[in-house]
Amino acid sequence: MSDPLTRRDFVAASMMTIPLARAARFDRARAWPGYDRAVVIDCLANPGPFNSPASSTGPLTDAMVANCRASGLTAVNVTLSGGGPGHASFDSTVARIGYWERELAAHPDVFLKIRTVADIALAKRSGKLGLIYGFQDAVMLEGDPGRLELFHRFGVKIVQLTYNVRNLLGDGCLEPDDAGLSRHGREVVTGMNKLGMLVDLSHCGTKTTDTGIEASAKPVAITHSGCKAVFDHPRSKSDATLKRMADKGGVIGIYMMPFINAAGQPTGEDLIRQIEHAVKTCGEDHVGIGSDLSITPHEVTSAYAEAHRQFVATRRRLGIAAPREDDYMFVADLNTPRRMEQIADRLAARGHSSARIEKIIGGNFLRLFGEVWLSGPPA
Repeated sequence: MSDPLTRRDFVAASMMTIPLARAARFDRARAWPGYDRAVVIDCLANPGPFNSPASSTGPLTDAMVANCRASGLTAVNVTLSGGGPGHASFDSTVARIGYWERELAAHPDVFLKIRTVADIALAKRSGKLGLIYGFQDAVMLEGDPGRLELFHRFGVKIVQLTYNVRNLLGDGCLEPDDAGLSRHGREVVTGMNKLGMLVDLSHCGTKTTDTGIEASAKPVAITHSGCKAVFDHPRSKSDATLKRMADKGGVIGIYMMPFINAAGQPTGEDLIRQIEHAVKTCGEDHVGIGSDLSITPHEVTSAYAEAHRQFVATRRRLGIAAPREDDYMFVADLNTPRRMEQIADRLAARGHSSARIEKIIGGNFLRLFGEVWLSGPPA
């Protein structure tokens, strides 16, 4: 599926392997020693080109697979479908599931499909990258909550209720009149709770997020977002919302996008500022990482820059572009497959304990999955 409206659809050709020494200059003498033993989960990432054109039209390249091997990641939440109305149909979503099933079959020594927490433990022991199937919208349900069971049987474990705009479940973060979760949306949340699927409230409007937290009988996730108190962006969440989420046991994944700072391409310092504010607001048991990136680094070429401009113009024309999308969508000095290790290093250098670091780079999402997912088929 090639979707020009989503950030995973710009400049596939420019997403290339680059030497780690070029990508990251943080002082390795202060490296955190626990990365290799930790369970490391990026709760929104992709083995292939994410935020680039033609990202889903061909198989993963050797370089992309090599970056997955090198990343040290244990598992990632992979977006199978999303991007707003018209771009996450039932048929296209089933086709995307087929795409990832083929990639799993093509690289059994590298990837492992995740259905349970035990599978994440197996991925860690075997040195493979676990792929957690997720959606970034729910329009593929097409008004039928019964389709949740079908997607659950396909292995979908995480469903984001809305994208940036309105759907049948509720309102996205760009809707000027956020009415909250609809009756249908509440029905879908109840169905997800029964099936053991994780409710994701990223991209949702404030009221839709808050009513989603309230409606769910289980803890929820905000897999890729940020803190409005650090930088007030529509894609990010207020302290009040973050506290509501944490009070019910949920986890926010801080994204690595230009939405985390006021101007210019974000840096590692901007990311750490977001993480530390989230820890202060939610507590260390409720903060993780959801980078919203490809595992393969960005290399900015003239072709990349031009395609990015075209991508932003298209999204603006269609009314789905968030502010700051014109800036490059990655953290400048964490542009490496080992970015989670770099985050751990920076947290350690600022005096955070090893126990806290392990929670932030994966342990908190692992705990959340264990509380929400069912170990077997639903009753």
